[in-house]
Amino acid sequence: MPEQSAEAPEPTPAEPVDELVTTHHTLATPDGPLEYTATTGVVAVPTRQTPGESPRSADTGLIGVTAYTLDGGGPARPLTFVFNGGPGSPSMWLHMGLVGPRVVDAGTPDSPATPPFTIVDNPHTLLRATDIVVIDAMSTGYSRAADGQKAAQWHGWKADVEQVAELIRIWCTRNDRWTSPLHLLGESYGTIRAVSVAERLQSAYGMYLAGIVLVSSVLDFGSQDFDNARWDEACIHFLPTYAAIAWYHGRHPGRSLEEVLGEAEEFADGPYRLALGKGRRLPAEDRARVEDRLARLTGLPVDYIRRADLRVEHLRFCTELLRDQGLVVGRIDGRFTGPARAGTDEMMDTDASDDATRGAFTAATQHYLRAELGSPSEREYVVSADLWKDWNYREFQGRPVNVTDKLERVMRAQPGLRVRIEYGRYDLATPYFAAQDMVDHLHLPEAAFNRIEHAYFETGHMPYLSMREREADEIVAFLTRG
Repeated sequence: MPEQSAEAPEPTPAEPVDELVTTHHTLATPDGPLEYTATTGVVAVPTRQTPGESPRSADTGLIGVTAYTLDGGGPARPLTFVFNGGPGSPSMWLHMGLVGPRVVDAGTPDSPATPPFTIVDNPHTLLRATDIVVIDAMSTGYSRAADGQKAAQWHGWKADVEQVAELIRIWCTRNDRWTSPLHLLGESYGTIRAVSVAERLQSAYGMYLAGIVLVSSVLDFGSQDFDNARWDEACIHFLPTYAAIAWYHGRHPGRSLEEVLGEAEEFADGPYRLALGKGRRLPAEDRARVEDRLARLTGLPVDYIRRADLRVEHLRFCTELLRDQGLVVGRIDGRFTGPARAGTDEMMDTDASDDATRGAFTAATQHYLRAELGSPSEREYVVSADLWKDWNYREFQGRPVNVTDKLERVMRAQPGLRVRIEYGRYDLATPYFAAQDMVDHLHLPEAAFNRIEHAYFETGHMPYLSMREREADEIVAFLTRG
């Protein structure tokens, strides 16, 4: 009988390892030259769900990072971890728009940049005050699961928080940064991530922070979500932003933005809230007055307000405001406009502000990481993964996502922790009035509110698109304030 040979075993995937490259640079600033080291690539982050347990190298994510350290700075220098949100957005927006030593010239709302796109020095970079680690969450940018693993296991609130917190722990351990003043800077869903990671760092590792910067904050989805039982609350919170965008597009001639916002906020918190609460109990003459005033503030026809039953959904607002001009306004930034697909559309088919900015940021990031920072990767740099469509929120089953308790927890426990919240007046992704309301309902000792600072920008979701210098300088002052 012929001898039978055993089948060859499946090859074992190689142990995931860091893939990083380092370069050295000098940046001219008004305060003199900055000599710094840039490190970019991916860091292998094994899963660690329970404090004290050994990481499971079999479940490893390769997380994209770009780090900047001032030469000769040392562990006493502040260190800031930066990320955008989505879920499904890489951090190229904050990276190439605000924090880094090189940024993209994206143009203006009235004149967005067109090819060829350019990168310019950023003398207002946060590197003046802090070392920086920019993080791309799983399945965005160059971040990916290790060979043989499925990235979907990290596509959820809890797993994402655990992974980012573990990356921060690993980074601080390897680079002797445990004694550095540590900060988190998150934008949009990145604000959910920031306060959740802050609580995870505290509870799991005993890591305390010096500060958190929340750009375009949304910590309570229910305060602005038109798809849940708190619809009326969302209508109230969006109204001042509707009024601001209407003002920007000429619907409040002869009035200042401050005057319009003052009226809109007072109306939203008073007659409008009462009218929505009364429903059919609202007398006809009172309803007519509310309809007229709501139409005047939003710039929408009174007939539309009447047909909408006083309740204007934000994507419909974007489509309706400039319908007579054949234009839609942007959701991310209501200053931007684009041509409507059809004059009869109920909702816009695209976000004009995203259309006007994504190309510049994507081209700049792709060029910068390879040509200037030396990344050898030819992988796709994922600029929009749409992970939000299937993001796992099982910890919030049956209720809107709300992490305000995480912010309350870390602020109570960490008396040295300060928080900066930035609001854009024309932001329909995270309306400023909703974020203000969140702060007003925090359960904190009165003295703790003195550690929260607020900054308002006449911009949309990304203040740095138009006010980079002011935003960067104010964050630098926040980071260096003892």
